[in-house]
Parts: sequence; structure tokens; C-alpha cells
Amino acid sequence: MRIELNEEQKQIVATVREITQGEFKPRGLQVMDGTFPWENIRRLADIGVLGMAVPEEFGGLGLPVFDTALVLEEIAKGCYVTAMAVLGEVGVQTRIIATYAPGHIKERILPGVCTGEHILAICMTEPDAGTDVANYRTNVDIRGDRLVLNGTKTLISRAIEASMFVVFTRVDRAPGREGIGCVLVEQGTPGLKVTGSFHTMGGEFLHEVQFEDCELPPDNLVIREDGFRRLLSAFNTQRCLNPSISLGLAEGAFDEAVHYMRERSAFGRRIGDFQGMRWKLADMFRDIEAGRGLLYRACATADPFPDPFLAATAKIYCNEMAIRVTSEAIQVHGGYGFTDEYLVSRLYRGARYGTLGGGTTETLKNLIGKRLMEGEESADGILALLLDA
Repeated sequence: MRIELNEEQKQIVATVREITQGEFKPRGLQVMDGTFPWENIRRLADIGVLGMAVPEEFGGLGLPVFDTALVLEEIAKGCYVTAMAVLGEVGVQTRIIATYAPGHIKERILPGVCTGEHILAICMTEPDAGTDVANYRTNVDIRGDRLVLNGTKTLISRAIEASMFVVFTRVDRAPGREGIGCVLVEQGTPGLKVTGSFHTMGGEFLHEVQFEDCELPPDNLVIREDGFRRLLSAFNTQRCLNPSISLGLAEGAFDEAVHYMRERSAFGRRIGDFQGMRWKLADMFRDIEAGRGLLYRACATADPFPDPFLAATAKIYCNEMAIRVTSEAIQVHGGYGFTDEYLVSRLYRGARYGTLGGGTTETLKNLIGKRLMEGEESADGILALLLDA
């Protein structure tokens, strides 16, 4: 399968690459203390990147998942923190609003996403339930013409900066997965509190968010019927965009390793002239290209959301590949690679998040194994099963 970018795709990738390498990468160390990269976000808003997931009628570009993945890949090469900030605007939270919210809410929120005025936060993980959605305790009661939300979410990105929270919650205390829906909560709603902050090894802050008798208008319940299935369908987008960041981190580390091996000398020779070092590059390149093929193929299935089987496969591989490649890039740099001043150190720390967010590796392996066990036997084997996914 050969991937050919059209002229529009080539143009936006080239523009984002120039901005990332010229602006974001040089100041990447400045946002490692948890500072939200407002300057970078506004720069990307100016060229339309924040509106990639927003339909054109609301001021966005309305681009497919593949185009969005290409852009996140480029940003991640130079700054993990900025890539994660952009993911919050082009990922599942925006797509849930664009797909399921009433028209007047779309009109109120989505144009501001494009300009960077509205920062979105998605609230899924709870102190006692992450992947185990069926055990969510957060609940929204429907009381006549109002909603009342109670519960706690944790490890939430952008909770301080967000103007809107997209909250996965139980609806009217209905049990199990079938009771899960989604509500929108605006920053400043009485009863909403950011109660804890955790600084991550990747440089971001994550937060705990509490909802105590938060009263919401009925239209803020954006998903109720068939909520679990619809939410998971939308969330498969995240399982393509998360690994696109992993792919970009690996590529950025690889580029840094190649440059360093060309410039650094030892024992009177460039270190890239030693066989062992060249083998490192060959392994890194092979792994990156394998990940690219898996990811791009998964992205190509999005209509509007990617195939869950292929997205899970791509995510597992790219997440784990990025850890290997960024680690090897540090090894290439020797002691310098262990310092904050060298980009490879920051890329490695960012790569470690991939297997944790958007569905853990272990959960996704279970999903893939179940699909393979339940699939019909084929004379053409596993390849046919994948192609029919």
C-alpha cells in the first residue's frame, strides 16, 4: 500500500514542520515545568490547525483523521507538550461535540475551538476506575428541566485552562456500561472544582476535578441513548491520534540521533562510522516505518471514526516502538542524552505516556485477542481477517 499525500496535505505538513522546527523546538524546554504553551497554541490557531476536527460550517477545516494525525506527528517531533495541547482541540472531545451535540451548542463552542478561545478537557478516568468504565461512579441525575452532576475525575489534562469539560458519566444511576453517557460542563459552573495537580515526567500538569451538585441545562446531556457504543466509536479516533504523537516522538529522536552520529567523533572517527551504531539506526528506521504503515492504514478507515481493531493494533505498536526508539536515541547521545537540554531526553519522557492514555496496552491486546478468537476462519488466514475488519 502506497500513501500519496495530496497538495493540501503536503502544504499543511510543510507549514507545521517549519513552525515546529523553527519556533516550538527551540523553546521546548521552557514548557517542561507545566506551563501551558499558549504562544504555540495561538500560532497554530492562526493557520487553522486547531479547527481540523471542526466542520467548515462552524469555522473549521473539517479534515479527516489522517490529516490530523499527520499534523500531530510533525508537532511531536519538536515538542511533546504542544502536541498534547493540540490533541485536546482536535481529538475525541471536539469530535463528540461536532458529532452529537445540539446545533446551538456547536455554534457556541466550535468556532472558539478554532481560534483557541475554547480549550476543551475530556474527563474519563476516576480514582477507582480508568479503563473499567462499567464501574464509573460519576453520575448525572435528570431532574425535570435540569441535570445535576456529582463525582470525581482524575488525571485530567488542561483542567485549569479549559473552558469546557466533556465528561463521561453514568446517567440517572443506570448500571453497567449501558448506563454511560456524556455531559458538557462549563468552567465556572457552581460545584466544579479543580482539587489536585500532578506534574508529569512529560512536562504537563494533570489534575483532579470534582463535581458537587453541578446544575446543568438539559441540552448539556449530549449522549444518553446507546451512549457506551457511541462514545467508544468516537474514542477510536484517540487511538489513532495518540500513536501519531508517538510516531512523531520516535521520528524526532531518530533525526536527532542521525545528526549527532554525523557530528560526534570518538577514537578519531565519526561515531556513525562504527557498525554497532549503524545497526542502531537501521533498527530505529525499520521500527518507525513499520509503525507508520500500521497507523496510516488505521487512519484511512475513519468514516468518521477509525476501525477499532486496526486503531488498537496501530496504537500498541507505535506506543511501544516510540519508547524503544527514543531510548536508543538517548544511548546514541551518551551522557548528554540524559540531560534536559537535549531534545532526546524530553522526547523519551513524552513517549512513556503513550501506552497509558487512550486505552492501555493490556486492554487493547485483550480487544485484539477477542476479535481474533471470534473471527471466522479463512483460507487466506489472518491477512484476510484484517482486510475484512
